[in-house]
Amino acid sequence: MNILAVGAHPDDIEIGCGGTLIKYARKGHNIFLLLITKGEKGGDIETREVEQVKAAEIVGVKDIYWGDYQDTELLHKGREIIQTVENHIKIVKPDLIFVNFSDDTHQDHRRVTQSVLSATRYVKNVLFYEVPTTSNFVPHVFVDISETLEEKIRALEAHQSQVMKTNIEDLSIVEIARSAATFRGIQGRVKYAEAFSALRLFMDI
Repeated sequence: MNILAVGAHPDDIEIGCGGTLIKYARKGHNIFLLLITKGEKGGDIETREVEQVKAAEIVGVKDIYWGDYQDTELLHKGREIIQTVENHIKIVKPDLIFVNFSDDTHQDHRRVTQSVLSATRYVKNVLFYEVPTTSNFVPHVFVDISETLEEKIRALEAHQSQVMKTNIEDLSIVEIARSAATFRGIQGRVKYAEAFSALRLFMDI
C-alpha cells in the first residue's frame, strides 16, 4: 500500500500521525511525505530540511517531496497547492492520504487542508490528523501506537530546533505528544493512541 502524508511544515506530520506511519512502515507499506513549506519562519531553512530528513529516516519514509512554498504565505496559493498535491498523487498513487484537520489557528494549516480536499476528490481514503494548533477536533478513528510511541518521540526529537517552540513556557513538543497519546488512548481504550477524523474511509470487507 502507498501512503501519502501531507503537512504544511516540517514536524507537522510527525506530531499528527508519526506513530501510525511507523506502524505502516514496519508492515512493509510505502510511506511518502509532502511538505508544502520548509518552515523557514520557524528557523534556519537548511536546518529544518536536515531535521525533516532525519525524522523521516526514523519513521521509515520512502521519499520526501517539498512544495517549496513560503512559510506563513499560503493564503492566496490555493490553486497552486492543489496542483502540487494533484501532481504528487499522480506520482505516489496513494491508497491512503493523511493531512491536518481544517479547523486550525494557523493559516497555513487551513490552506493546506482546503487544497488537499480539492486535490483528493477521487482518492478513496483520506484521514485528518490533529496538531497542537487544531481546534474543535472530534475523532472517529483511533490507532493504537503503544508499540511505536517511543519511535514517534525520537522522530519529533529529530526536529531539534523545534522541540521547545510550543509557545507555552517550559513545555516541549515531546510532552505534548505524550499527553495527546495518553488522552486519545483513554478515549480509544488503549494505553497510547493517535486519533483521526475521516473525510472518507473504505473498510476492506
